[in-house]
Amino acid sequence: RETARDLLQDGFVKIFTKIRSYSGSGAFGGWIRRIFVTTALEYLRSSENTRLSVGLDGYDDSLEDINYSVLDRLLACVAQLPSGYRTVFNLYAIEGYTHSEIAEMLHVQEATSRSQFIRARNALQKSVQSLIRHENAGR
Repeated sequence: RETARDLLQDGFVKIFTKIRSYSGSGAFGGWIRRIFVTTALEYLRSSENTRLSVGLDGYDDSLEDINYSVLDRLLACVAQLPSGYRTVFNLYAIEGYTHSEIAEMLHVQEATSRSQFIRARNALQKSVQSLIRHENAGR
């Protein structure tokens, strides 16, 4: 949580210091989003042993209907992915970036982004299948 707060603050500092560089072309929200994603990616590149995990404590009550144990297990599967797979998976599947945009952000080939995503997806499918088998065996 502390790292997330630090990155949020760093992102806002970058926005305020670079506001004059916003050209007006494209959505302002998209420009801001790009700064925050770039800030987070810079952090990921600089730290070798980054574990991305999300705690669900303290979120608003509209999440009451979510089965937290299942969600926690799914998040644990994503967190167990190798860093490159996890980063591309989050950017593509969660954030909605294209492989072209991801390749530019990560300084890799577009084909690398695609293959990292496919490998992440395959690994997650195996993890989920294992969870289902384990769940069914326990009944």
